Formats: sequence, structure tokens, C-alpha cells
Amino acid sequence: MPIRMDGNAVAAEVKKDLAGRVRSLTEQGVVPGLGTILVGEDPGSVRYVAGKHTDCSEVGIRSIRVDLPVDATQGDVIGAVRALNEDPQCTGFIVQLPLPAGIDETAVVDAIDPAKDADGMHPYNLGQLVAHVSGKIATPLPCTPRAVLALLNAYGVDVAGSEVCVVGRGITIGRTMGLMLTRRGVDATVTQCHTRTHDLRAHLRRADVIIAAAGRAGIVGIDDVSDGAVLVDVGVSRVYDAAAGRYRIVGDVDPLCRERSRAYSPNPGGVGPMTRAMLLQNVVEMAERSATV
Repeated sequence: MPIRMDGNAVAAEVKKDLAGRVRSLTEQGVVPGLGTILVGEDPGSVRYVAGKHTDCSEVGIRSIRVDLPVDATQGDVIGAVRALNEDPQCTGFIVQLPLPAGIDETAVVDAIDPAKDADGMHPYNLGQLVAHVSGKIATPLPCTPRAVLALLNAYGVDVAGSEVCVVGRGITIGRTMGLMLTRRGVDATVTQCHTRTHDLRAHLRRADVIIAAAGRAGIVGIDDVSDGAVLVDVGVSRVYDAAAGRYRIVGDVDPLCRERSRAYSPNPGGVGPMTRAMLLQNVVEMAERSATV
């Protein structure tokens, strides 16, 4: 039977460990604080931000929430970023994406203090990841690729020497996943594919591990997967379920593929909760670094 890699269960263990580390920091007079900036009322973003603050309460991290109206200007958003940059109670923060039309997301991310970049997506921090093929990196790491590796590690999936096919080229995971997988100590061999790749099936069939992050429902089908492959489903799509009369969340990997796999992550319930846990881990690590300065 294939192994179901349960992100909720592993995230709970991560948060249990973080809670102990937060208590230790608090005893030293350092209270980690996570800030969020939410612009508008997109239902998905509202739920995601609320979940992050719930996670904070579970491990003892201070929550700092900044909500701006949907008609906020770029100046308003960058002003909120600068305020959190200067807030001593805020260890790290994120700007919830996507932002409303008319706001330059790149400029907003660029305005974040790299030392407070809880998502690990500031150009400086991405540059540190590019520059350091081996050794410890003392800057925040991208949360979703980190979540994938943590989930694989929790279930004993060693990717060293494996052929890994990453489907997707977005900055959140696709482009950064390969950097994480090819670091010394991880040592995977990576093929980067996307929705315009010729003969995507051939690349998928050759892979020992498939990390699907294209955001296209069912792009990985049962005929695309070799027996014994490991399937990590990261993509998220909203698909209308006529029988239920509502939309539901589905991943990039057709559930039928699971019967051919050695291990798989469900979607939802796999990488998603792990990504939130890695956000908390970044914040705690930032606080720990500040405590030792």
C-alpha cells in the first residue's frame, strides 16, 4: 500500500517543537512576533491569514495583523511594510499575495527588510540561496520548498541521487524548489518542467519523485506516473463540483495516480499545512538568531 504523507500530522509535530523553542526564547526576554499584511477581502487570502494567526496562538508567537481595504494605494501598502520593518515587536512578516490589481507586487516585496522576510522570498534572501550550494544558510528559506523537503524527510523519502521532476516555474515553489533539491546534502537530480514543456509525460515517467506545482488540475495523470514513484501535490485549483453544487479544491495530481505510487501527499492536507508550519519555523529561527547576536 502506498504511504500517505500526512502534512497535518507532521505540521503538528513541528509546532510542538516550536512551542518549546518559543518558551525558551520567552525566558530570555525574546518573544517572536509574526506580522501579516492583508489587502482586500479575497476569501482564500482571508482564510489563509486567519490560519496563520491561529498557528501563532498554538505555539506562543505574538500575532501582528494589518488589514488594508481593497482600494488601498501602493503607497498605503508600502507604508504598512515600512511600519512593520521598524516595529521591534515584529520578528518577521509576510504580505499576503496576490495583491489587488494596480499594485506592483515586486516593489512591495522589495520594500520588505530581508531580515524580516518570513516567506524567504525577498531577492536578497533568494540570492543567498543561489549563492550557497552547501553549508548552513543564515537567512529565511522559501516556505513551500522547505515544506516539501520536511514532509519527504518525515516519511523517510531520501531524494539523494533520485530523478526529481518539478512541474511549475512560479517563484513560490517551481523556481526555488530546484535550488533546494540540488544543494549538497539533498543531492537530487532535477528536471524543471512547466505547462509548455514538450512531451511532459516522458519527463514524468522517468521521474522517481514528481513535485507538481503548476496549478492545473489533474495535469499529472495515471499514465504519466511510473510504478513506485513518489508524488508531491502542491498545485491548487478551484473546480466546480456539479453534484455537490459548489467549488472544491483539487490538486495537480489525479488521485488515481496514488495506486501506482510508493508514497503521496494528499491535496489538501499535505504540503499546505507544512508550508504554514515552515513560516512559523522561519520566524522562530529569526528570533533565535537575534537572541544570540
